[in-house]
Amino acid sequence: MEIVTAKKENLSVVLNNLREGKIIICPTDTVYGLLCDAANEKAVGKIFEIKKRDKSKPLAVFVKDIKMAERFASINESQKKFLKKNWPGAVTVILKAKKGLAKLTYKNNKIGLRVPDYGFLGLVLRDFGKPIAQTSANISGKPAVVKIKEVFDQFKSIDVKPDLMIDEGDLPKNKPSKVMDLTEGKIKTLRK
Repeated sequence: MEIVTAKKENLSVVLNNLREGKIIICPTDTVYGLLCDAANEKAVGKIFEIKKRDKSKPLAVFVKDIKMAERFASINESQKKFLKKNWPGAVTVILKAKKGLAKLTYKNNKIGLRVPDYGFLGLVLRDFGKPIAQTSANISGKPAVVKIKEVFDQFKSIDVKPDLMIDEGDLPKNKPSKVMDLTEGKIKTLRK
């Protein structure tokens, strides 16, 4: 596994890995995450394999902004108002999905989208120009991690590994994003 830091000069390495369908461990505004091109079925499937994740639990997707979100989800005016208040930030929003991304990012015609509030990841999303599938960088059932050594330790002894790690050291003590379902008319909190 190649390791780089979250510096602008390493942006092209990260973008090339995403374009080649590789899996990246990346710091976010919450916890370390596993990322890949959200339209690449094979790459998304590999994240499930690495995490040992149940395929009935779709991956959420990072988007650059509301405009990109509208390409992959139906968003009405009141939902847009909510997004403008909460994005960028640690809020994943469940919306009615439009097609165009890997199957394992959808469930029941719904998709979870988020605009992260993390500088380096913002540059990646801007320059990649496409949505990025994401989930916390841990084996399913284990807690999400913010310490780089814990991230590394979780993946060092498994057969299928991520391809690239972006080392930003230990992140501030954070927790995974809130998850809010906006598909039913009223806002429903699925994870606080």
